Amino acid sequence: MAGSQTEIMDRDETPTGVVSRVSPSLKEIPASREMRDTMRRECRSATAKFDRAPGLSKEILEKVARQVLAKLDLPEGYVGWTMVVLSSEFWRDQVAAVPHSRRLLLLPPESAQSPESNEPSLAVFANLREQATQLGLTVETTESSTAIMQLLLGGSIDAIVGVASLDVLEKAIDKILLVGIPALAVPLLSNDNQTSSDSQASQVNTAARFDADWVQDMLHVGPANESPAAHPYRALLQTARSLFEPDELVRLLPRQRVGPSLAEVNGAGAAALDPLSATETIAHDFLALGGKYARPFITLAAYDAVAREQATGTGDNGSLPDAVRRVALSIETFHKASLVHDDIEDADDFRYGRPSLHRAHGLPTAINVGDYMIGLGYSLVCREATALGAEVVRDILDILAAAHIRLSEGQGAELLWRDARNKQLTPQDALEIYALKTSPAFEAALLSGLRCAGSLEDFEEPLKRFCQHLGIAFQILNDLKDWRGDEDNKLAVGLDTLGGRPTVLWALALEGLNSPLREELLRLVDSEADSSQKIQRVRELYQAAGVFDKAAGLVREHQAQAEAIAEEIAPERLQRLLHYLVEIVLDRASAMPSAQVARV
Repeated sequence: MAGSQTEIMDRDETPTGVVSRVSPSLKEIPASREMRDTMRRECRSATAKFDRAPGLSKEILEKVARQVLAKLDLPEGYVGWTMVVLSSEFWRDQVAAVPHSRRLLLLPPESAQSPESNEPSLAVFANLREQATQLGLTVETTESSTAIMQLLLGGSIDAIVGVASLDVLEKAIDKILLVGIPALAVPLLSNDNQTSSDSQASQVNTAARFDADWVQDMLHVGPANESPAAHPYRALLQTARSLFEPDELVRLLPRQRVGPSLAEVNGAGAAALDPLSATETIAHDFLALGGKYARPFITLAAYDAVAREQATGTGDNGSLPDAVRRVALSIETFHKASLVHDDIEDADDFRYGRPSLHRAHGLPTAINVGDYMIGLGYSLVCREATALGAEVVRDILDILAAAHIRLSEGQGAELLWRDARNKQLTPQDALEIYALKTSPAFEAALLSGLRCAGSLEDFEEPLKRFCQHLGIAFQILNDLKDWRGDEDNKLAVGLDTLGGRPTVLWALALEGLNSPLREELLRLVDSEADSSQKIQRVRELYQAAGVFDKAAGLVREHQAQAEAIAEEIAPERLQRLLHYLVEIVLDRASAMPSAQVARV
């Protein structure tokens, strides 16, 4: 089967090759239902030849879309539409194997309007919503790829059926391919980029703006006879999240003290807890609270990549050894401890959308809980000496300790700069702080997982450099994210600037502004101006210096460096994982793109 996709691509003689994103000229909607049905049948035939083991990529979708259009003698303008249909046909059997209760129906925003008007499509939307609810599907509307990503990573949805404009679906393909969640999609018969000559397409179906029977077919698609091939990392992503579910967390990390949980004291807070068990209770609650769990996933996936290559692989996520799970759990425990301390040091009021630990329980208790989790992380590794071997445990502890020291050095440099009178900072200074503060966490997660599976001597140094570039790019994206706020941690924008933290955005502004504007920016930090006015002026100065575009360029530069290192890594499964980490860690849609930052 591996040759089938190659064979299809080899027959593609389109001179334009692959583009990174489908342009508006390639987003035409097939006007007639007969044409759409013919194209759908050909897409189904083409995807039947795919090798499903390595999954799908946007490059493959576009190449095969062009091949389908060439075979049917249809114009290039239908590439975007054909890619969406190809993706749906690829995922059909996978969606069929998912229970309706774990499927999500995504409808366009207008579907939430009352169907009592004379608009036929609203009545059709209302009917679809009712049918989906009766089948047990979750029904939501979505307007952005960010909302889609949050739903994909929530853990309760295993498949998606979507109805949206071709523009929205083309962007959603990035997220679907990233996470590997099965998805079926029906494009609306009009598009934001449609020209007036395409208006007949929106009139083909007078009852709705889409082929309603296609959606009906997708809603009711039943279980397949065989279990579908899983996305290579989706099960491990779910396993990383499951480590922090209450029952699994207690199994891997048994409670040593007896006492009620925070939930059981019904919001009364730490004062209502048993004093001897309070620290453990608050720590367990915070560990299970939230996050993307990217770091424990990296540990699990790194172990799995090398173990499989050595023919002692896990087979599936259920057979991951508990010792490896506890090492992954320790990585997140260290990360959560650092968040508690960072929130104190940065005076952040929110974490995961609720008051940060020091706001909820007081400064002394929060410091103590952070310290407790550091000890807990080391304990989780030490107890696995029998399962992993004393030498392996020693090496992992050395990796963790080195990361801990460097992270503290980076945080210390940030704090000293923040509290200094002189706010001069070069971009290189900021990047060096990032390399110390952010990269060690990724490095510890990756190397610890690999050490659980075997020796590190062949690739330790290149992986350290990979993690350095990955960490720097991640932190720059986090800086950009600060300028839009987010539901997880920060409910206001520009908090890094208000807090006087050394960011590469600040450094780029100092470098790019003329002397009068640079002096104005420096004065703003200590001014008594209203916070909103201060942030607005800083934004204007950042725009004048081209900060957001320059930061995006740095992200691209460090991403390219990480990808180049990944290309030189063996074994192949590990190389594939590194490329995947670049995609999932540097999920730029979760940070504000530079042009959008400037408009917020």
